Amino acid sequence: MKKYTAAIIGGSGYTGGELLRLLLPHPAIEVTAVTSRKRAGKALVKTHPNLRGRTNLKFIHPDKLQPVDILFLALPHGTVMDRIDDFRSKAKIIIDLSSDFRLKNPEDYVTYYGHEHTRPELLKEFVYGLPELHRDEIKNATLVAVPGCTATAAIIPIKPLVDNFPVNLIVIDSKVGSSAAGAGVNMSTHHPERSGVVRSFKPSGHRHLAEMQQELNAGGSISVNFSPHAIEMVRGIQSTIHVFLDCPYEEKDVWQAYLKAYRDEPFVRIVKERSGLYRFPEPKLLIGTNICEIGFEKDPYTDRLVVMAAIDNLMKGAAGQAVQCMNITLGLDELTGLDALGFHPI
Repeated sequence: MKKYTAAIIGGSGYTGGELLRLLLPHPAIEVTAVTSRKRAGKALVKTHPNLRGRTNLKFIHPDKLQPVDILFLALPHGTVMDRIDDFRSKAKIIIDLSSDFRLKNPEDYVTYYGHEHTRPELLKEFVYGLPELHRDEIKNATLVAVPGCTATAAIIPIKPLVDNFPVNLIVIDSKVGSSAAGAGVNMSTHHPERSGVVRSFKPSGHRHLAEMQQELNAGGSISVNFSPHAIEMVRGIQSTIHVFLDCPYEEKDVWQAYLKAYRDEPFVRIVKERSGLYRFPEPKLLIGTNICEIGFEKDPYTDRLVVMAAIDNLMKGAAGQAVQCMNITLGLDELTGLDALGFHPI
């Protein structure tokens, strides 16, 4: 198998560590550099101890980065757009895990992020890296913007519904693990403040709503609503989605819509058991996997469709999806380096 060189810009965070966990044993990838301004010169395993025995690499300053085939950008939001020309000079394929090039409309950055986009002319060149929707575009892409984690956990379960039914209202309620807040320390992640919590944050106007609107509601005819909650869980997202259809339907119609969309998708599983503890999706079973599970039930009293979706936010919500996109751009089997099963019990 041909080997490609890869580097990670901003590899000291949780997403950077997860990228390393996936890329170091990847049969087609040689990780040649990982950058960090604060940790330059220090061994990766000091920051990512789970990698002990797998790498002797040390962090380097980003100014010392040499050209590679693939560059992963795991930087804070608002950073990449101002440095994109430098990054493009270092690699042919750029996979950006920040929000800087996810949205096609530059005005959405003003609305949802509170700042102007400094390189709006490049927005149309980046492909939104959700393979289940944009695989053909990703195949030929050199610039990929990986979706946000809560956006992924909403768009994948909702897309077949808006494609097959008249939908007038969607309400998305997501429970999110603490790793989604990143490795930085603040009061919201301080143990006494986080422990035992179910905390609503940004109950309206959350930035990932912009991605949901872009991918699900281009015509603007659907009321899409999203409210996330921080809970005491390290990894994972559980989305409970209330969908109101403007037509008569049966559960078998929903089942057929999902099968039509995702029958051949390697990382989407439709889960609907009639009994048992795990009859609907839940993130605990998906830790370390690149899988999105979807379940649903029709409310017999109101005709509301309740959809449940679960992912690991650091995998299908970030690093795993980035590697899946990389596999597609390189013409590899999408499962390469991503075929791990979840743990049970854990």
